[in-house]
Amino acid sequence: MSPLFPALTKASADPDGPGAHRPALRFGDRSLTYGELAAVAAPLAERLAGAGRIAVWATPTLETAVAVVAALLAGVPAVPLNPKSGESELGHIVSDSAPTLVLAGPGDQLPAALDKLGRVDVDVRATGTPHAPGDLTPESPALIVYTSGTTGPPKGAVIPRRAVAATLDALADAWQWTGDDVLVHGLPLFHVHGLILGILGPLRRGGSIRHLGRFETAGVARELSEGATMLFGVPTMYHRIAEALPDDPALAKALGKARLLVSGSAALPVHDHERIAAATERRVIERYGMTETLMNTSVRADGEPRAGTVGVPLPGVELRLTEDDGVTAVEAYDGETVGEIQVRGPNLFTEYLNRPDATAEAFTEDGWFRTGDMAVRDPDGYVRIVGRKATDLIKSGGYKIGAGEIENALLEHPGVREAAVTGEPDADLGERIVAWIVPDTAPDTDTGSAQSPPSAEELADHVARRLAPHKRPRVVRYLDALPRNDMGKIMKRALPHD
Repeated sequence: MSPLFPALTKASADPDGPGAHRPALRFGDRSLTYGELAAVAAPLAERLAGAGRIAVWATPTLETAVAVVAALLAGVPAVPLNPKSGESELGHIVSDSAPTLVLAGPGDQLPAALDKLGRVDVDVRATGTPHAPGDLTPESPALIVYTSGTTGPPKGAVIPRRAVAATLDALADAWQWTGDDVLVHGLPLFHVHGLILGILGPLRRGGSIRHLGRFETAGVARELSEGATMLFGVPTMYHRIAEALPDDPALAKALGKARLLVSGSAALPVHDHERIAAATERRVIERYGMTETLMNTSVRADGEPRAGTVGVPLPGVELRLTEDDGVTAVEAYDGETVGEIQVRGPNLFTEYLNRPDATAEAFTEDGWFRTGDMAVRDPDGYVRIVGRKATDLIKSGGYKIGAGEIENALLEHPGVREAAVTGEPDADLGERIVAWIVPDTAPDTDTGSAQSPPSAEELADHVARRLAPHKRPRVVRYLDALPRNDMGKIMKRALPHD
């Protein structure tokens, strides 16, 4: 099969050629050109040959990027491990995936759950000759990425080489992504967004990555001012950018230079979209994907960057909305009719490791993957996610209501800093809409006194005016903060229900 990284292959074959001197990876003050990356990854790939699965202690470092590239060159499936995982979760992942080795940075202290694995320290100064992997096919496993485990122990999604190539090539088409692009991000490297899109994406195009180590608006401004063309982030990062923009003209100027600002992993609130656009004259675009599917849809670089949508299906991806039975297609493109997203295409995973039952349950008989995400489609085909079927679909008074659109409406109220919406049983309505609010108590600009939280009645009227009366919250609960995971997603199951 064709190589995942043509530029790296070319640099290996011609170490003195111009392509070998192109920058590939930069983490802080450490960097590797394509020629250096090929030379560094070669001895590690040779060491991994025949190792079965290997684990990667996925810190946001040059060592992690080199480790994953070497595993892919060797044709050995890599299991990225979240360094923040708890002992129980980490133990489950190691037991389930059964790696033979763990790759880590020389100074990394590994937890006890990894004690029985052979350890290989990644040396980013080593050099060697290219390794020729064994027989690989498009279906050969590239990565095993574990889901978040919100409804049980994490499941290992087996991602084939075919899916990695298909998703990255589809995004290249949608985003006009080329080898001339320089990507900056500060995302973790144990999941699809930060690792596959953020590291493997530029390497497949022959472009370069500048990883911030940890996200800071100052780092974003610096890199975009010094030639970076693209920024990847999650809503929490873009919210911090939006908050910083009024007092940071250098940041606004730098963002204005970017060719593409991309947000993913959760919905970016509309009010943050608008604040960034007003300050920079650049609109953030959103895309939609999952661990099991990689990327499904995106707003295109040459399309309308419409806030609150995740664009249209990527090339090669089939997408449909279905009724509650999971079979009947939702035909309406009216921006109102809610259905579950199902997808089919070369971007899909092959199976959940050691879980044939879960794999069978996830797919329909004719090969559609049940995402569990609920959405509507606008008349022009743009997709708007309204929430998860398990936690965000509220059936109230005969209506199917997505929590996401109510959350966006609440966030447009000046007295709301964070918002989550859930449903709870109601004898009359079936389910009533509950809003969880973190109020914005910043001092009033006129009096200097802390603002009072908006009342439940005020918020209900606000939503009813913007959406519809049946979508107004019937109950409002106030919190100091919403529970979130490492990617900034709200963990609704952790909300303190009565």
